[in-house]
Amino acid sequence: WMSLLGAYRIHRAVEQGVFAAEHVFEMDLKNAAPFVLLSNIFAAASMWDAALKVRKVMNDRAVKKQAGYSCIEVKEEVHEFIVGDVSHPYIMGIHAEWQRLSRQMDKAGYVPDTKVILCDVEELNKEQMLYYHSEKLAIGFGLISTPPGTPICI
Repeated sequence: WMSLLGAYRIHRAVEQGVFAAEHVFEMDLKNAAPFVLLSNIFAAASMWDAALKVRKVMNDRAVKKQAGYSCIEVKEEVHEFIVGDVSHPYIMGIHAEWQRLSRQMDKAGYVPDTKVILCDVEELNKEQMLYYHSEKLAIGFGLISTPPGTPICI
């Protein structure tokens, strides 16, 4: 049922997603994944009230989603980043590097895919959310912390 729920999220099949989620909930009510997938299905369909209701049920049942993070190893030290992370000692340099890269990408005609941001916010806010994604922070750190041409693994 989880595989089907994931597929229904990809294909934005709301009714089928609800059906699959109900079956998953019968098996495991403490797993955050089906709640998040169902909420994302609703959000992708701009059904914001339904998405919020699913998140409220998660909160009421004390079901917690672990925050995603990205890691990079530089000079034998592992650095971890989460979305919007501002705690890293080099965060100002990381942001400056992404501003530089963003200007280059804009000039090249890059347009960010904001459809992946499933929040009821303005387009500019969605672009900013993508800008501070954990993977981008890790890449930015890698770029400012290693010599040019060094492979970066996130």
